[in-house]
Amino acid sequence: MKKFFNDPLVKFLFYGFSLYFLWLGLYEWWLHPDGTIDRIVINNTLFFSNRILEWMGYVAGVKGERLLYINGTSGIFIGDSCNGISLFALFSIFIISFPGKALAKLFFIPIGVLIIHLLNVLRIVALAIIQTYSYHWTEFNHTYTFTIIIYCCIFSLWMIWINKFSGINTKRKDIEAR
Repeated sequence: MKKFFNDPLVKFLFYGFSLYFLWLGLYEWWLHPDGTIDRIVINNTLFFSNRILEWMGYVAGVKGERLLYINGTSGIFIGDSCNGISLFALFSIFIISFPGKALAKLFFIPIGVLIIHLLNVLRIVALAIIQTYSYHWTEFNHTYTFTIIIYCCIFSLWMIWINKFSGINTKRKDIEAR
């Protein structure tokens, strides 16, 4: 039984699922009902998305607490499920659960979360532009195109962690050298 729990895959799955359920409980029962974290992330996303659109020459603005618009459109509503917080958690849990030095994790997780957030801001900007020129393509791109792009980015970040920072490839090279 002890050998079973020393298996790296079992450890990864145990820690990963444990942290995921801990996060799920923490978010669903405390953070989400409070709403503070969601508002902070959504406000930040709206701010930077609006600034990028204005920088690109669009007459854009923010209505209320969740709506980004380009003049002449109904706007893009950012719901709690689209603010990226669950993706930040998913990414972080994977890195925490996977082998690697704690100091490297302390640097890699914030950088990864920042990259995911930046991608989400660019996704909102792109959706606002798509809505301006091809309204009927907005929902398709929201549901499929950008979901695929964001998850591919997260997967790429995981692969960078595994191949460059986890130390697993170093262990393999040591074994192959013997």
